[in-house]
Amino acid sequence: MERHFIVRGMAVGAIGGLLAFLFARIFAEPQIQKAIDYESGRHTAQSALDKAAGLAVEHEHAEPFSRAFQGNVGIGVGIIAFGIAMGALYAVAYALACGRTGKVRPRTLALLVAGGGFLALYLIPFAKYPANPPAIGHEDTIRERSGLYLLMVGISIVVLVAGAWLGQRLQARFGTWNATLLAVLACAVVLGAVMLVLPSFGELSANVEAYGHHATETPLPLRDAQGRIVYPGFPADTLFAFRFFSVAAQAVLWGTIGLCFAPLAERLLGPRPDTNAAPATV
Repeated sequence: MERHFIVRGMAVGAIGGLLAFLFARIFAEPQIQKAIDYESGRHTAQSALDKAAGLAVEHEHAEPFSRAFQGNVGIGVGIIAFGIAMGALYAVAYALACGRTGKVRPRTLALLVAGGGFLALYLIPFAKYPANPPAIGHEDTIRERSGLYLLMVGISIVVLVAGAWLGQRLQARFGTWNATLLAVLACAVVLGAVMLVLPSFGELSANVEAYGHHATETPLPLRDAQGRIVYPGFPADTLFAFRFFSVAAQAVLWGTIGLCFAPLAERLLGPRPDTNAAPATV
């Protein structure tokens, strides 16, 4: 049975990844291009400041793949592969949840697991460490940022699983509705405390040393030696649009996985027709 779940999970994950890619290609890709254009312009302005100050000018390196290849084939393959991996992980989570959720129908359970995956693997970590387009992020903090993000993903999974367990434990005493509210409140308190404790990306040591204390790594206006702005900060509208479409693309992925897996799970786990029943008489 588990093998059937995983095969179907990978299939619906591929479909979800394809739809998420099409969505991201239409809506998020233009924001990425704007970010790349901003980064290129900022680099040119920084080079001019360095040259005027008699400092060594850092030259941009040629990319091994063209921008068109990256924005189409590269992103497409990456998102579809990610969808397949998430579909397999989703199927494993679904198999583990079967038999542990009372009388929840297979179709309903499929949607609940997809919603949990969206929350635990993306939306909750996003609330602390939102997705950023190119041009945002210090190259010396990549390892720290990756580690903090993965830590936030792991904590989200653990807290949501613990919340589901707590809700089941409280159900007999407080009823389904109140037990669910109490479990959600407990998860919110724990996750809120974790987000307060974990540092923001702008507080990482390399960023503080280079830019001072700031909440994020979003580039501020570039100034010359006299303090005059020679290049603006990163456009807020572009940042908002990129993050909004990033969340929407993940919603497309997880929504597709849940909606496509639901009828398959119902077919696998639902009551089978009685083949030994006597044929109907005319």
